[in-house]
Amino acid sequence: MRPSNISPSEYNPYYKNYIELVENTNLVDALVKGMDTTNAFLQSLPNNKWNHQYAEGKWTPKDILLHITDTERVFAYRVLYFARSNNAELKGFDENIFAEKALASSKTVADLLQNYVAVRNATLSLFKSFDENQLKQIGQANGSVMSVRAAGFVICGHEKHHCNIIAERYL
Repeated sequence: MRPSNISPSEYNPYYKNYIELVENTNLVDALVKGMDTTNAFLQSLPNNKWNHQYAEGKWTPKDILLHITDTERVFAYRVLYFARSNNAELKGFDENIFAEKALASSKTVADLLQNYVAVRNATLSLFKSFDENQLKQIGQANGSVMSVRAAGFVICGHEKHHCNIIAERYL
């Protein structure tokens, strides 16, 4: 299963840009490559950039990394719920409230990166456990339809999107 196999009816149009950022490869490979690429990129960031804001009120790279991790956790819960139930409907989450309460600035870069890798490995394990029928299961989150497999590619594209922002605006 590749991003090109995903029908636009499997996700809200808002997520199209994220899915389009993912190479046309299978989901497990995309998750592994994303982890390796993101981890290497973030480890290369200069220490003086981790707490930098490119404009007033914008997140720091620490905030962004924790946001990527939190979002992946939320989406992993959604896909587990969708894969295991019928007509699942979940509430959304407010990324700004999550970021405010996450206290990323009080965490070390090493801890944030370790947390990210642990979450990605758990996500990989989860997606490897699904069969083709489970990957096609559809649920609703925040009032929008999403298939399990589309959510997996959204996780990959969301991560890439934020790494692009760091590269463009913080370096």
